[in-house]
Amino acid sequence: MTAIDPATSEVAIGAPRRPVRARWSRLIEAWPPLVMLAIAWIVLTLIVAVGADAIAPYDYSRMDLRARLAPPAFAGGVWTHFLGTDELGRDVFSRLVYSVRISLLIAFAATIMGAVVGTLLGLLAAHLRGFFEEAVLMLIDFQASMPFMIIALAVLAFLGNSLPLFIGLMGLHGWERYARISRGLAISASEQSYAGAIRQLGATPWRVYGRHILPNIASTLIVNITLSFPEIILLESGLSFLGLGVQPPLTSLGNMVGYGREYIELASWILLSPAAVIVLTTLSISLIGDWLRDRLDPTLR
Repeated sequence: MTAIDPATSEVAIGAPRRPVRARWSRLIEAWPPLVMLAIAWIVLTLIVAVGADAIAPYDYSRMDLRARLAPPAFAGGVWTHFLGTDELGRDVFSRLVYSVRISLLIAFAATIMGAVVGTLLGLLAAHLRGFFEEAVLMLIDFQASMPFMIIALAVLAFLGNSLPLFIGLMGLHGWERYARISRGLAISASEQSYAGAIRQLGATPWRVYGRHILPNIASTLIVNITLSFPEIILLESGLSFLGLGVQPPLTSLGNMVGYGREYIELASWILLSPAAVIVLTTLSISLIGDWLRDRLDPTLR
């Protein structure tokens, strides 16, 4: 018969198992509940963004002036517009679903663009050195010294606005951090013995950096991506709030907040829904970024 020790919850047959409490503590330490909730929220937003056409009950630009400023269902409204309607009778939930799609599209595209441009310039500066490195460092110092919001306002005011231009402009945000990090790590990695051995074997610079140095510094760059992603969301929201971001008929989270501020006393649900999504999304990505930093950075283990 199997004997169980209630004090340790171990099975007394054969090799002793780990205490159940110790296994749970290790599992919680590796996968904290807050991080799991953050991952679940990001997965949910991605599902909503991909399946927006199937999830939204109405078209995001469909107006119904007879139902304008209808409250949410939990505040006395109707379930056909369970998050209420805006000043033009547009369904808030439908607009929220499509806003998540547009905001995530901008954030993902801009983050990847900034990471690729910055990492490439950093690796080239580490390899070429000399004049090219000095030029890259000057660009980094200029970008870091000039507030990006001012640059964005100037570009959008003079060149107008379109979604591709807006994504390209957001992609320039934060590239200097990737360039500085990749340059420093690449120089440090190039001085290691394995890099010298690979060069002596006749490997080309593309192979040295692409197959050996870049994988060794990828963990730091990935963590930086997770930290830059919420900044892009907040920057897009701020510019859209000022009317210089996503332009009608398209909608985004910041665009919804910008229009909802005029009705914050009369119909606060127009603003609160997208604002809550912005807060939860940025918080979730920040939690995931901190968790990845703790797991991928060997100096913090």
